[in-house]
Formats: sequence, structure tokens, C-alpha cells
Amino acid sequence: MVRKFFPYDKNYLLEEAQLLSQDKLLDALVEKVKDRYFELFNPLGIEDRLSLQVDRFRLRNRKPLQDFYQNLAGIYRYKFGENQLEFLWDGCEHREKYQSDWVAFFELWTTRFCAKELFVRAILDLTVFLPENRNAQLAESRMNHFMLQHFDVRIHKQKGIVEMKVA
Repeated sequence: MVRKFFPYDKNYLLEEAQLLSQDKLLDALVEKVKDRYFELFNPLGIEDRLSLQVDRFRLRNRKPLQDFYQNLAGIYRYKFGENQLEFLWDGCEHREKYQSDWVAFFELWTTRFCAKELFVRAILDLTVFLPENRNAQLAESRMNHFMLQHFDVRIHKQKGIVEMKVA
């Protein structure tokens, strides 16, 4: 991830673990969103044009989801990442531990996000319906709003991650 989200964003092992997991986690996210779509909008499994389009969709272009992934990865490094290596007594390497912790975090939070209808629609807009919905900026804004709500941080293009103060 080329972008640094905050001044001490220097845990390169964690960053590498996040990069290695990106494709697998984004594929799993899309499948999770598709399942959630059918639970929310088509619980009877009626085959119509829209449900067939969602069901038959296979993620080939991960680029529209990369900003979401990188933002969530940056928030994870900001909130939970340490720059100091800790002692690992179980014999595994730091990269393995970082990768398993990151995967667990990503799966937990994307499951929580998928509970919200607006998040499901935003992911579908960026994947399944992207050719029809060329202006994907609104969907990206909705996903950033979810991260603001849940992690109390805002992501600025120039400043990076900024902690939101509650008055």
C-alpha cells in the first residue's frame, strides 16, 4: 500500500500481510454481500433479471473495491497496529500472526457492515452494477461513512486518518 495514512504508519510487516490477503478477502466480501442481498431482497429465491445478475456475477475487477480495502486496512493499522514487534511464544512468525489477526478483523467488520442494507447496496454498486452505475463515488462515500460511524475516524485524501472528536 503506497499511501501512508498517519505519520507513524510504519508497520511494514502488517502492511505486507494485508496486501497478501487483499484478493482473497475482497472475493470473500463480494460473496458475503451476494448472500446478504438474497437474504434481504429475495428471501424466497425468486429468479428475476436482477437476482440472476447478482447470482451470476464473478469478481474479475477488484479495483473499485481497493479504496475501501486500503482505507479499512489503514484504520486497522491506526487503531490496532503496533510498530513495535511483540514476543510470539507460539513459534509462528510475525507476518503469519499479522495476517491471521487482519483476516479475522476484516471478516468480523465486513460481516457487521453487511448487516446494513446501505453497505450491501454500495458494494453491489461497485461490483455487480458498476457498468450501469459509472459514478461510483457515491458508493465509496457511503462506505467511508460506515467506517466513520464505527471507528470514529475520517479519512482525508491529503491528511490521511483524522480522529473525530465527539463534543
